[in-house]
Amino acid sequence: MLIGRNYERQQLLNLCNKEESQFCAVYGRRRVGKTFLIRETFNNQFAFTHTGSYGLPREEQLDEFRLSLKKYGLKTSRLKNWRMAFHALEELLESSSENGKKIVFIDELSWMDTTKSMFISALENFWNAWASARKDIVLIVCGSATSWIINKIINNHGGLHNRVTMQIYLRPFTLGECEQFVSGNNIAMSRQEIAEGYMALGGVPYYWTFLQNGLSMSQNIDKIFFGENSPLKNEFNSMFSSLFENESPHLAVIEALCGKKAGMTRSEILAASGLYDNATFNNVLSELEQCTFIRKFYAFKKKNKDVLYQLIDNFTLFYYHYIKQNSTHDNAFYTHSANTKNRISWQGLAFERLCLWHIPQIKKKLGISGIISSVNSWRVSANEEHEGAQIDLLIDRNDKVINICEIKYSDCAFALTAKNYEDLRRKVSVFNAVTNNRKTIHLTMITSFGITHNAYANQIQSQVTLDDLFLEP
Repeated sequence: MLIGRNYERQQLLNLCNKEESQFCAVYGRRRVGKTFLIRETFNNQFAFTHTGSYGLPREEQLDEFRLSLKKYGLKTSRLKNWRMAFHALEELLESSSENGKKIVFIDELSWMDTTKSMFISALENFWNAWASARKDIVLIVCGSATSWIINKIINNHGGLHNRVTMQIYLRPFTLGECEQFVSGNNIAMSRQEIAEGYMALGGVPYYWTFLQNGLSMSQNIDKIFFGENSPLKNEFNSMFSSLFENESPHLAVIEALCGKKAGMTRSEILAASGLYDNATFNNVLSELEQCTFIRKFYAFKKKNKDVLYQLIDNFTLFYYHYIKQNSTHDNAFYTHSANTKNRISWQGLAFERLCLWHIPQIKKKLGISGIISSVNSWRVSANEEHEGAQIDLLIDRNDKVINICEIKYSDCAFALTAKNYEDLRRKVSVFNAVTNNRKTIHLTMITSFGITHNAYANQIQSQVTLDDLFLEP
């Protein structure tokens, strides 16, 4: 069952309505459903399809490609190189008697580009010298290695420069789409449980396929990660080794960021990770951002050199807070940790990340979707003139208003105390003084179940609750 993806599906179908041949690159993080979307959209009706194999050398990759050609009726002798392989594909497509567009789907493209294979050069020749000269070819490529697709295909500076006619980024599911998935699979769960699942699994559809009806979300999480033969117990290591040729520097950056709620500057990451300040480090940051493990954002009214990097992948956050720490090998480690300091700390951090994945829903609830705005964070260290302060989310609007958002996770309505309110007032005061702000400040609470009505609640201009994060953006 295909959940959501209506826009992306229509984009794929539109490829067949174009007059010229089309070259489409579909990208997004591992397990997000790229292959499923493409196969479901075209009902597996391809003129040719092939999937690269992880870890195989060039000769075996070529043998696998030859077997795929054979499945579609073309028998060929041993393929010596990729140029011969694509010439054989041309022969197969030219022999086709089908009318209309011939859809060619090549999955896990990056795994076929082995060392010294000349794969990209052969793909360039296939598209530039043959496919683009026709009007009936739709070439769709994708792969788990998002950074590879972006750097080698979409942003190619060689023969494939500007050759991609359409690129589709497949984002993770929203909370609303996870709810549709759960409902469509007849799994009974409340929105609070779905949010709890999102904080551990993120919006990665493949991870949600392991949920079982009749179990609570806590029981499901234990079964998925901590039970015997748990399907995702080793997912973290497999994920990074399949995405990056040398994952060590990427993991060093992730480990540096996992304990920093507000994010870190480039120089702070270098100091914490022990990595060298060079082009490789720049590539690591870029690749982690492209694969949506981290986000790069600018602090309010700060220069580019003050850009912050923040870990936003919920599954990765869960791995470091729970899976990696399960030294007891407890099969119900997650359930048994209920109400512990570790659980409470993780929930607060994970809920903030969940909110960052749902900024459009927050703006919709606030009624500012149509107003130009930027999303920032802000922090300042204490000195002789002012106290230190940190604001995790602020929305700077063109209508001369800034929403300063306070995010709180709880199992019931959040009671805003005198201490909470005084802390908010202090943040606003320091913020206005340091930034010389002249815009109106709207205090906004983002909570699980709203805030209790008391004297301090009246000082809050707007609220966003968990239910609001399930809205269509």
